[in-house]
Amino acid sequence: MSAGGAAGADGAVGTGPRVVQAEALRRFTRAVFETKGYAPDHAAIVADVLVWANLRGIDTHGVVRVPRYVEYLDEGGVIARPLITLRNETAAAVVVDAGRAAGPIAMSVGAEQAVRKAREAGLGMALVCATSHAGALGYFTLKIVEQGMAAIGIAGSWPNMVYHGTRKASVSTSPISFATPGGAHGPVVLDMATGVISMGKLVQARRLGQPLPPGSAIDKQGNLTTDAKAADAPMPLGGPKGSGLALMIELVCSVLSGHPILAEFIEGAPGSERQKQNGMFIAIDIARFCDPAYFAQQVERLVRDLKALPKDPDVPEVLMPGERGARTLAKRMRDGIPIPPHVGKELDALAARLALPALA
Repeated sequence: MSAGGAAGADGAVGTGPRVVQAEALRRFTRAVFETKGYAPDHAAIVADVLVWANLRGIDTHGVVRVPRYVEYLDEGGVIARPLITLRNETAAAVVVDAGRAAGPIAMSVGAEQAVRKAREAGLGMALVCATSHAGALGYFTLKIVEQGMAAIGIAGSWPNMVYHGTRKASVSTSPISFATPGGAHGPVVLDMATGVISMGKLVQARRLGQPLPPGSAIDKQGNLTTDAKAADAPMPLGGPKGSGLALMIELVCSVLSGHPILAEFIEGAPGSERQKQNGMFIAIDIARFCDPAYFAQQVERLVRDLKALPKDPDVPEVLMPGERGARTLAKRMRDGIPIPPHVGKELDALAARLALPALA
């Protein structure tokens, strides 16, 4: 691992980011979770999900999450060796009861099951319940795309976002991801939260002392604030639109699977403070509906047409969903992943506590 910034006269290293190659970061992250009792294949999944987010520039969902994921385990919200079961299975759907498996593991099983059902029925749905934060949702929808399918993924969690018309965190910043195969420009993948900003970006701004965009968050008194340190919850994207989406995601993920989250938190039910997440994947077997080559050609055609439209002079380039992430991936695979000083310090402390070699 190289360190950004030059060493001073006393040998101290500057404050720039460390730069780590992706495989070294995966090895380190795998070692952390294996040390905490995960099976090697499960530790590898968690590492791959987190490092994938860093590679695509979604650093709020990358290895910055490692210490918190370890806390989930230590607090009992996650089980290192979970029993994952399938239930309520139909021709086109299945419920994946994760048994408090770590989110990346549970959601990987959900994506695999949605694909399995789509192979059988043309369209497959998997509900995933009783899990934790899973990382970037686009990781899983792109895994479905790799199987020649289109994908939809949603996830709901604890109340960390304002419901429109209130001044209190009462719904989740529930992420939504759509992904399809594409042509020369590659897959098209949308991965977004339902808040004006994600909770990850709010926490990142708090750590770095950066201001928040106006109108993006409230403080504990319910007042709008741009002070990340005072911010308590993000505002919903588009007001009633964002909070309405978050509400519906809770209903079709959490309530439908028999694992409600939001009402439990709001009412203060016993155990409700434990970190929880539920999700849903829908896989669509493109070959059942049209020729996959035709589909890819039409995606490329539309991308090309959109990019050829008259451009807003204030916008450098017309980009498709996922295009910026794909470029960042190529750059970071070549040049390495920058790890901010505060993240590197936390990972160093974790390695020391677990008696692991430092990240290198």
